[in-house]
Amino acid sequence: MIDVPVYSREADIKRLKFIMDNISSFPDKEKLRVLDVGCGNGIISLNVGTLGVQVLALDVSEKAISMAKTRNKFKNVCFQVLPAEGLSTIKEKFDVVICSEVLEHLTDPSGLLSELHNMMTNNGMLIVTVPNGLGPRELLVTRPMIFIRDHLNWFLGFVLYVKKIFGYSGTTVQSAADNLDHIQFFTKGGLRRMAKTNNYSITTFRHSNFIDDVFPFSLIARKSPMIQKIDSKIADLLPSVFVGGFFSIWKNK
Repeated sequence: MIDVPVYSREADIKRLKFIMDNISSFPDKEKLRVLDVGCGNGIISLNVGTLGVQVLALDVSEKAISMAKTRNKFKNVCFQVLPAEGLSTIKEKFDVVICSEVLEHLTDPSGLLSELHNMMTNNGMLIVTVPNGLGPRELLVTRPMIFIRDHLNWFLGFVLYVKKIFGYSGTTVQSAADNLDHIQFFTKGGLRRMAKTNNYSITTFRHSNFIDDVFPFSLIARKSPMIQKIDSKIADLLPSVFVGGFFSIWKNK
């Protein structure tokens, strides 16, 4: 048994389980081809590799791919530095494409989705996870931080100092990339419209968490897996507009 890196935060664990469960639903997994776009540090790709499927994992960040490669003990998982515009150089087709916490960082997410559509088999599955652009974290943390950085830069140093005092480093377990800005903010309706525009249909839609990653709630929640699990269960019961993020399955039309 090969050890693989794992997540510690419940929302990330839930996201990985969603991805793993949907890939596991395919028969003949030894023949399955999986593409992980924007794979970051490789946690998802390496866990998917335990299923015995062939995984090609791509990211624009050399730093993230370097970290992923140092963790990789699988012959069926390959990591490669490649920007989104380089996808056209890949001529093979994939049964599953993973696009997890990626679209919010792109200037042209629709362009990527169109490219991925051409790379999928007829019965292929695209797994998309994104933050909810109207969710608690994006409204109360991400957007205010972007505003402070862009319009109140003199105040940014103080905010970062306070965050450091409370133990927030500004890094993420998902990726070691230097730029992780969110420049897109998605709603459930917006995702469905974007899927339709690019010839997909969304067949499954799930929720991630609620407010466990929103300051000051996060001060307590990050130290309590039980609170995180409760928060995650609450998200399953809430209308989509109130949750922190979305997990979805897209199929080619």
